[in-house]
Amino acid sequence: MSIEFSRMRRFIGLLLTATVLGAGSAQAASSEWATSEGGRMRLLVLPAAADGTRQAALQIEPTPGWITYWREPGDAGIPPSITLDPASRFDIGEISFPVPKRIDNGDIRDIGYDTPIALPFTLKAQPVASATVKANVFIGVCKNICIPFQADLTVTLEETVNPEEEAILASAWKSLPERETESFGVESHRMIGDLFRLDLTLRLPSPNDRPQVFVTGPNGHVFMDYDIVSQADGELDISMPLEELPRNYKIARKTWGILVLSGDRAMESTLAFD
Repeated sequence: MSIEFSRMRRFIGLLLTATVLGAGSAQAASSEWATSEGGRMRLLVLPAAADGTRQAALQIEPTPGWITYWREPGDAGIPPSITLDPASRFDIGEISFPVPKRIDNGDIRDIGYDTPIALPFTLKAQPVASATVKANVFIGVCKNICIPFQADLTVTLEETVNPEEEAILASAWKSLPERETESFGVESHRMIGDLFRLDLTLRLPSPNDRPQVFVTGPNGHVFMDYDIVSQADGELDISMPLEELPRNYKIARKTWGILVLSGDRAMESTLAFD
């Protein structure tokens, strides 16, 4: 099934007003919590490493009964985004995502989280860095309706290690999908015909498992449905129909993403097309 990010049919057209909690609620190198009906979020930043980089994370805690979203949200939703204020004089690395879950609600299939998460990333200081990190953060939260949640968050940088914040970052990095290995990964992939089907051979740690597979194509498109062609000796051959790709889309030299959930493990890799 192909999903376009632009089709946010369940989202209302108003931004949630973010409430930032008062002084005293933040820790040494974290922003205040921004709160809304659907949850709360904050930034935290660790002390600088020897090369000047800093580990950081966006913490999101959905209100019980609400969800927030993965990098590709599914049938309806918006992925998290972080935009740094240029005055902070930091460059932001790629935002990483913990293993998500598919959340079905009738015929709507979301990909995201219904429990607290932390999205880790790295900040790299420019030649004259600021003593604060300021960012505009934009996420989606959803219950019966889905609502954009936006806030300006500020972290005053500290060089003293905070054990609680270190533990949060360590847990965030540990929660990411594992990388491809000889026993868990993509053996082969092949685009069929005029981009109407993707055939994959997967190596699985559980030989008879039917895994969840998320293939992320062009921005705003994620494919989840597949047919099993064969399964033997720890390998699974599947055929995945592709729908609603952008008009005149060219696959040559493109790279797609793939996430496979098998048992209690998850693997993330890329699919490169010639």
